[in-house]
Amino acid sequence: MRFAFTFILFTLFYWSASAQSTTLSGKVTDQSGKPVPFVSVYIKNTTKGASANSEGDYSLQLQPGNYDVRYKAVGYKQESRSVNLRSSTVLNVTLTAEIYELNAVTINAKGEDPAYAIIRKAIRKRKAHLSETKSYTCEVYIKGLQKLLSAPKKFMGADINQIGRELGLDSNRRGIIYLSESESKLSYKYPGQLHEEMISSKFSGSNKMFSFNRASDARVNFYDNFQNWQGLSNRPLVSPISDNAIFYYKYKLLGTSTENGVLINKIRITPRRGYDPCFEGYIYIIDGSWRIYAVDVYITKRANINFVDTVRINQQFLPIDSNRWMQASNRYDFTGGLFGFRLKGYFISVYKDYDLNPTFKKNEFNEILHIPQKVTKNDTDFWNQLRPVPLTEEERTDYKKKEILAIKRDSKAYEDSLDKVTNKVKPLNLVLSGVNIINRYKREFYHLDPLIGALSYNTVEGPVLNYGASFRKRYDSVTNKFLAFGANLRYGFSDHLFDANANATLPVGSFYLNLAGGSNVVDLNNHEPISSFVNSIYTLFERENYEKLYQKKFASASLSGRITGGWQAAATVEWADHQWLPNSTNYSLFSPDNHQFTSNNPFVPELNDVPLFQEYQSLKVVLRTTYDFSNKYETYPFGRRYLPSDYPTIGLTFTKGIKDVFGSDVDYDLLSADISKQDISLGMYGKTSFFLAAGKFLTANSLYYPDYKQFSGNEILFYKSGINSFLLLDYYKFSTRTEYVEGHLEHNFSSFITNKIPLIRKLKLQEIVDFNYLSTPELRNYMEFGFGLQYLNFRVMYGESFNSGSNIRNGVRIGVSF
Repeated sequence: MRFAFTFILFTLFYWSASAQSTTLSGKVTDQSGKPVPFVSVYIKNTTKGASANSEGDYSLQLQPGNYDVRYKAVGYKQESRSVNLRSSTVLNVTLTAEIYELNAVTINAKGEDPAYAIIRKAIRKRKAHLSETKSYTCEVYIKGLQKLLSAPKKFMGADINQIGRELGLDSNRRGIIYLSESESKLSYKYPGQLHEEMISSKFSGSNKMFSFNRASDARVNFYDNFQNWQGLSNRPLVSPISDNAIFYYKYKLLGTSTENGVLINKIRITPRRGYDPCFEGYIYIIDGSWRIYAVDVYITKRANINFVDTVRINQQFLPIDSNRWMQASNRYDFTGGLFGFRLKGYFISVYKDYDLNPTFKKNEFNEILHIPQKVTKNDTDFWNQLRPVPLTEEERTDYKKKEILAIKRDSKAYEDSLDKVTNKVKPLNLVLSGVNIINRYKREFYHLDPLIGALSYNTVEGPVLNYGASFRKRYDSVTNKFLAFGANLRYGFSDHLFDANANATLPVGSFYLNLAGGSNVVDLNNHEPISSFVNSIYTLFERENYEKLYQKKFASASLSGRITGGWQAAATVEWADHQWLPNSTNYSLFSPDNHQFTSNNPFVPELNDVPLFQEYQSLKVVLRTTYDFSNKYETYPFGRRYLPSDYPTIGLTFTKGIKDVFGSDVDYDLLSADISKQDISLGMYGKTSFFLAAGKFLTANSLYYPDYKQFSGNEILFYKSGINSFLLLDYYKFSTRTEYVEGHLEHNFSSFITNKIPLIRKLKLQEIVDFNYLSTPELRNYMEFGFGLQYLNFRVMYGESFNSGSNIRNGVRIGVSF
């Protein structure tokens, strides 16, 4: 009875509280009656506010009372309305275009526009405004929308019409492909520390997926010298009030206007050079305090941005107290296209309920993002009460239509129907792409390798069939844990050797256990610096057999995972039988320049019957640990994802060869250490990566060539580029059984130089400079210098190598980074 009484009281309280909440809504238009999109609507002397949508409609949830409501949009004069709110009220507002008066302009002796004096004062105050708010928390609402404007009927064999129907597009393959809303609590602590907790998420077309909207990603601060938009721009974008902004921008004062007692300067900004990573548009500076009042800027493909044609940013700020202004809204609009696809969209962020004196938990900022498992559980009524940007009719329709699709997609019948279409096997699949069989309902994936990738040719085995199959099952959708199994069969048609091996990957707590065993023909260099495909081409067409092989029968087990934070470790134990193999064929399609094959012993290339090593067995244990000093992570419903550290990663590896156990013939101890860091930003001057390593065989009582320390060399036109790869080093001759020092330095200028060349700028090429160093007792002071151009993951390099001052090789190299 007491429970029932309590429930009734709770219900009455809930409905009375709901009844006290009223809605102020309406439409904002200009003087011609056209909607003004994304107008900021806020209550004077508070941080409560909302934003109009793209059609000018707004809605604000308030308690009954008297309010001074402000309507603000860049380019329009601010409007105020006094409202006595007793019940839900509709209030339409008309904004008039802001008139910026240009009084008598004083041009200095240098003929300089007065905007430059204003900008110099803003630059001098930049650091003060950047640091004046030491900490805050606020609520952030984000809505993101992307619309497909056009698309081809087919793309790379895929039926876009069919995919469009599954996405809810119309018959012309047009419509909304991404619509999502999120509400987050954002915490900030100077300098630059962020913590975001997603409170709620809504994703059109799925009841399970959480939003990709991120308050931390949408945060743009023009008080920073640069904006680093990874992926969108290869170079950092220069703020119009950065310390060296006047080197990059031209400024023109368009006029001044007074609003709420402050004088606002409207300044047009344009890049001095079309290829510089700079914005165009307008920046509004408050006279006297020289802070940003609003920003309305854009950037185009002229500045070499990727994926999109134009990105426009609109920011508005509001005074929180007499000394501090905070961001009220931030909006991105973008258009772009690629391969016949055209799209446009926007992301709008609305900030409210600022607390400028918050208290934080210890280590709170180690967690950058937190998305709880129940983030998608709030219903439509919740969003109707919370949403500060009303949905347009198109967006409401999209939610309703795709809610039906989402229910349908979650059914076994629907997933089975998709599998039936996806799992159709065509003869061409067997040859070119392989066979993929999916069971979506059981979360199972089967794969058979394509025949074209399974065929190769080398002088040891002749024609080779190396065919593999794999199986993967995700058994825990929440944590994304999986099981994986694979098997491989290999047969050489010239030496008639048959090999087979299998592997399994299993979760063990927070670690993964890998078990493998069988036999295989493998590269003498464990880095596998040349692929079987490329070696086949050189062998058949150039009569050059670079790849050297041996047979390995093995059984191994490894356990790997994260111990804590940035500390990861792996342990491997392996028993193996190693057998060197001679060449078994001398066939090639062509024999240019009387090229002759070399033996499978890289140290005796003329004699085919001299083995590199006698058959032997080995038992070894490898312990590897790394630490990257990272204590920053993101928490998702499926677990933590640790973020890269600003500091280098250090690694330590110990390999122990154990003699007289299971017939093992080896007895050695190898200790090595390495330190590396990729993509160290140097601002406008690009990014640098480095890798340094050193190692020593503490004991070397008994070991064979496959146990030596190998290096990732290259002798041909095509190579696998990587931070620890050499351009011109011999594949096999300089492996060591004693000690070594290895160093690699790579700098990517991010189009710093070639942007001045129109054609190359249009191709978005980047300049690469390489320096590689290796010192062993067998090869002292080996150095390489390389320079070239890169597009995406492909690069063309020219390199020169020296050994103690003597040039030993040079040439052009074409690389692919993975």
